[in-house]
Amino acid sequence: MHRAVNKNINDRQQSWLNAQKAARPLCWRYTFKGGTVVVIYGIKEHLNPIKAQLSDVIQASMNQVLELPESKRAHRIVPLDKSDFYYPEGRTDAYTVIEINMMAGRKVETKKALINALFANVESSLGILPIDIEITLKEQPPHCWGFRGMTGDDVQDLTYKVNV
Repeated sequence: MHRAVNKNINDRQQSWLNAQKAARPLCWRYTFKGGTVVVIYGIKEHLNPIKAQLSDVIQASMNQVLELPESKRAHRIVPLDKSDFYYPEGRTDAYTVIEINMMAGRKVETKKALINALFANVESSLGILPIDIEITLKEQPPHCWGFRGMTGDDVQDLTYKVNV
């Protein structure tokens, strides 16, 4: 069951996001070039019971900030044995790594807004403290993406934006 979870944003964050959307040039609002693939790592005893809800929260955050449609959800969840998952001192077994692979083109402010939304939404929805969340955005140029039998720079029919 996948559902939107946009209610986990405070008024200040929503106001900032609305201002960012309104300030975008018209061509950015209607030009779309690429997708995302999310990979989530964690200790299996902690990650397995929450993986569906965590996926929902991540997708809602990406929709909220990147306007990425639900239909473009591509999440890979990798539950690991505790003996295979080393993490920094001061973290708990709830330590979760979220890697977001995306086509290059988004503004620094947009990427920071996504990271901040993820911290806030994961904490408010799942109770995982920001100290136990690691987020890495990995950008690749469109020509480094391959899907539907073509490279990302050749795709002309995407329905979402990258240059936001």
